[in-house]
Amino acid sequence: MAKFEDKLRDKTVRVGVIGLGYVGLPLVHVFWQAGLTAVGFDVDPGKIEKLAKGETYIKHFASDHVRAMNASGRFTATTDFAKLADVDAVLICVPTPLDAKREPDLSYVVSTTEMIARHLHKETLVVLESTTYPGTTTEVVQPILESGGLKAGTEFLLGFSPEREDPGSGYETRKIPKIVGGIDERSGAAAEGLYGLAFTEVHRVRDTQTAEAVKITENIFRAVNIALVNELKVAYTKMGINVWDVIDAAKTKPFGFMPFYPGPGLGGHCIPIDPFYLSWRARQFNVKTDFIELAGVVNRAMPHLVVDTLTSALNGKGLKGANILVMGVAYKKNVDDLRESPALEIMEIIQERGGQVTFHDPYIPEILPTREHAKLQGMKSVTFDEPTVSKFDAVLITTDHSNVDYASLVSWSKLVIDTRNATKNVHRGRAKIVSA
Repeated sequence: MAKFEDKLRDKTVRVGVIGLGYVGLPLVHVFWQAGLTAVGFDVDPGKIEKLAKGETYIKHFASDHVRAMNASGRFTATTDFAKLADVDAVLICVPTPLDAKREPDLSYVVSTTEMIARHLHKETLVVLESTTYPGTTTEVVQPILESGGLKAGTEFLLGFSPEREDPGSGYETRKIPKIVGGIDERSGAAAEGLYGLAFTEVHRVRDTQTAEAVKITENIFRAVNIALVNELKVAYTKMGINVWDVIDAAKTKPFGFMPFYPGPGLGGHCIPIDPFYLSWRARQFNVKTDFIELAGVVNRAMPHLVVDTLTSALNGKGLKGANILVMGVAYKKNVDDLRESPALEIMEIIQERGGQVTFHDPYIPEILPTREHAKLQGMKSVTFDEPTVSKFDAVLITTDHSNVDYASLVSWSKLVIDTRNATKNVHRGRAKIVSA
């Protein structure tokens, strides 16, 4: 077999990506764009069937991309993991959630790595992209891969490269700088060379632990700063100060300030989860992460504070028997992703307090099964029109999708609770709007 470096130089390296979700599918496309042969692996046959038909299942990833990949002959998608034996690089893009105790759940990483180990051959590069705590690649992934008899660094290569996808933001995947780190010099160089074929910028760090720490630091930075502005929002609201006006003015300073914005709580796969990964890891070294954990406390309290604001704004009626419309259940604007969305928790709190709740979301027609919100499963998005909106006692904006007519929403509504400043440009009917 030709060495991995030879295939890099000749651009004949075949890339396999495991996990064809929000991270894996765009990643496959990037390597295909670079002229390489790419194979996508997923345990969900429904995804494979859609891709074979030239269809997408991710709003911000166009079906045109899928059809172009299919037509080229350089892309296949499969549930057959035996075909891992035919690729030269394996990139792991599987979920890393928290378990019931809010501790790292690496079951997807472990089961995927075990699958790779059964088909691993010499001179293969394996790269973990799933966000996790520092040490996962060498302490969890490496021993499993070596259980088949091959040794990392001498017979196969191993690295870590954190995903940096930002769905709905408009950032082109290949133009987002790629961080890579290897378990040794050759692995690091191989990972740098592979991603360098497809990405406009690759930044190599010392080792896999550093690369793992980069990603988790990025998301903790965001979580802590969001907690800060959420706390400021609560304090300023009591003082009669609009926190959004404060942030807009503060960000005019060209140095020493970076704007972050409050909201109804944290959502998505990364920011609500990653701080707990680092806190858990730090405890193994007898290190306390009080600052990070406090940020988590503040952010997790926001859904309850939002419902408290809604309750107070109902003019003494309270939530019992009230009919509430939640506008937007995706975790962020302009995406169809429900993962860790604070809107789901808010909806359940409303139900627990005796309210009736439904939702409208232009990106999510129905709430599909989730790990924690079974009571909401099967609920469907209602129509966005005056007869529908006007019948609710209050409308609660939890996601500020760009394609919603907020002027009409305010006009049709009796009361609007705005957690995202989505109605900032609405001037008529402002007396109905309460910031939360």
